[in-house]
Amino acid sequence: MISDKRILIASPVRERPEILREYADSLLNLNREGIKTDFLFIDDNIDKESVDVLQKLAQMLSGTLINGDRKTLSSRTDYQSKWNSDTILRVSKYRNSILKFAREQDFDGLFFIDSDLLLHPNTLIHLIEQDKDIISEIYWTRWAPSGPLYPQVWLYDNYTQYESNGTVVLSPEQIRRKTEAFHSMLKRPGIYKVGGLGGCTLINKKVLNSDVSYTKVYNLSFSGEDRHFCVRAAVNGFTMYVDTVYPAFHIYRSAELNGCKEFKKNCLYKKMIDI
Repeated sequence: MISDKRILIASPVRERPEILREYADSLLNLNREGIKTDFLFIDDNIDKESVDVLQKLAQMLSGTLINGDRKTLSSRTDYQSKWNSDTILRVSKYRNSILKFAREQDFDGLFFIDSDLLLHPNTLIHLIEQDKDIISEIYWTRWAPSGPLYPQVWLYDNYTQYESNGTVVLSPEQIRRKTEAFHSMLKRPGIYKVGGLGGCTLINKKVLNSDVSYTKVYNLSFSGEDRHFCVRAAVNGFTMYVDTVYPAFHIYRSAELNGCKEFKKNCLYKKMIDI
């Protein structure tokens, strides 16, 4: 029964204030009817305005706010990667601390929502209803400003998005066709088994009660803490899925802010208090 579920909604947060305000609007519009929810944010912001926005959001949601390291990293542009080894290590530590909190407080599930995402209001209830070990809501990202859209889920290894039995070497054209087939499948509403996921992920109690973590697997060179979490989950016998019924919207760079208004209109967001 959904009404019996206690879900922790959480994220480490280091975000630009204009993006964080959109994230706040999304959380305030999230349908949590009949679910016992708590919020936990790790404040890793180095922008004072972002600190203020997150504090106000935590107050409005009666959430728990924990200060992060707030280590200053080298500056970047929108066209540069958000991630380096120091960032990945720091975020891995934060996610592990959130896992620990969820376990110690005996939550039935943990819902990680990255701070640059907008969700359809029905997302949480819908994901709980699927009753999966680990399930993510899909979103699509242009890794390069003029590049194609890619999903945040994959089938194998670091980010392989095509089927392969590992014994036959595929040509570039075969890889292209198989990747397109995978993407086409993900554009149809449904639930699909995947080998890796992240960003907007519901983890159930069975997984929380295991020793799965975001800690780097020492003999894997995969980049990103989500990769190591997914490997550990699979080794522990858990299956991962992606839902494509209520795609989220990814504000990967400031230019994507222009799409927030249309997304919220299509999802029937209610007008909330400005933060």
